[in-house]
Amino acid sequence: MPERPIILPGEFIENRKGRKLGRNVYSEGEKVFSKILGIPKVMENEIDVIPLAGKYMPIVGDRVIGIVREVEVSGWVVDINSPYFAFMPLAESVDEFVDTLRTDLSRFYDIDDIIFCKISKVTKNKVVQVSMKDPLSRKLYGGVIIRVTPSKVPRIIGKAGSMINLIKNKTRCEIITGQNGVIWIKGENKAKAIEAILTIEKESHIIGLTEKIDKLLSH
Repeated sequence: MPERPIILPGEFIENRKGRKLGRNVYSEGEKVFSKILGIPKVMENEIDVIPLAGKYMPIVGDRVIGIVREVEVSGWVVDINSPYFAFMPLAESVDEFVDTLRTDLSRFYDIDDIIFCKISKVTKNKVVQVSMKDPLSRKLYGGVIIRVTPSKVPRIIGKAGSMINLIKNKTRCEIITGQNGVIWIKGENKAKAIEAILTIEKESHIIGLTEKIDKLLSH
């Protein structure tokens, strides 16, 4: 199978020609170079590089899967698979009025609960806040979670959800993908779904991957 080109840090990608620059590239005059090891993404209006590895860096608006690590007086500390923990304030997660002096917040979310939430704030000092005030946000019950390289998530989802829908249909699993590289899977054939997702992560630079995954799931 032909592979997509892999570019090294400092390697020349293309001339800018008025295009927007992504976070993983830099320019010297008109020339654009890569900051990281990855796959060049050269589009009509943007030049960037998709990293091959790395931790998740929070961006406001991202939907992520987090694990509650601590219950505090006014909210929860959440592990979002990033160098930074996130804080989920009470006001961003519970609609009813709660008297914090009399209420144990673990009745809403407890340690080790898995939540699908949204990044609502990232400060300059990397203080991260998450929120459940989003139509898709919810607590996830049962199932298993796996972690993949966050930059591979778009490849796992596929164009307009094509790849993830293929896996869901063939394995009869409910699958939720967090942009932080955490994926929650629940259903009939979890093992097959995990095998497919990990294959995509490993071989994301290979062209013709959809056919390979279809074949893998058909056995």
